[in-house]
Amino acid sequence: MFIGAQVSLYPMTSDFVDVIMTGLEALSPYEADLRIETDDMSTLMVGAPEPLFAAIRDLFAAAAKRPEHVTMHVTFSRGCPGEPDDPSCRCETLEQAQEQSLSDRQALAAQAVVQAPDLGVGIDVQFSLYVMGSGNHMDEIYGCIDFLKGSGTFHGSKNFCTRLRGDAGAVFETLRQAFLRFGPAQGHVTIDMTASANSPSLR
Repeated sequence: MFIGAQVSLYPMTSDFVDVIMTGLEALSPYEADLRIETDDMSTLMVGAPEPLFAAIRDLFAAAAKRPEHVTMHVTFSRGCPGEPDDPSCRCETLEQAQEQSLSDRQALAAQAVVQAPDLGVGIDVQFSLYVMGSGNHMDEIYGCIDFLKGSGTFHGSKNFCTRLRGDAGAVFETLRQAFLRFGPAQGHVTIDMTASANSPSLR
């Protein structure tokens, strides 16, 4: 399976280079576990979901600890049939999910969010989950929505997406669980996500 993300960070300040570099420095602990490639548009990260989501979480949290308004757009993908299998993307959670019922997966996802680290950084997220090539894809999406509503990070539904709000640790764990636990374990699943911190609109 191939698992990865394209990440773009957008600081709302003339000092944007320093904010972006601050965020990228937070990726250093994950360089051994992920393939990380940065160009002038975005940063590609490829690897297992555990370090992948943690790296993106820490990148955004580092930028969000500064006072400037910052946003980030991420496209996550797993199981894309157009990408080659990559052994670094192996994930036991996905392998186990093949044998688990929807209710079991919801319970495991909720437990993981409760155990997420508290980073002391409040963020807002809106995201959409796309389950590809599955005949029961709406059952999986509705099951994910039920999990989200009880996650403690749910902030409301919008047209085409769901809002999350809370500490970066819990919010990114909610996203990771949505990505891993819902949709076919060996199928193509994507998440389109926008994160925001320090928005003046909330003041």
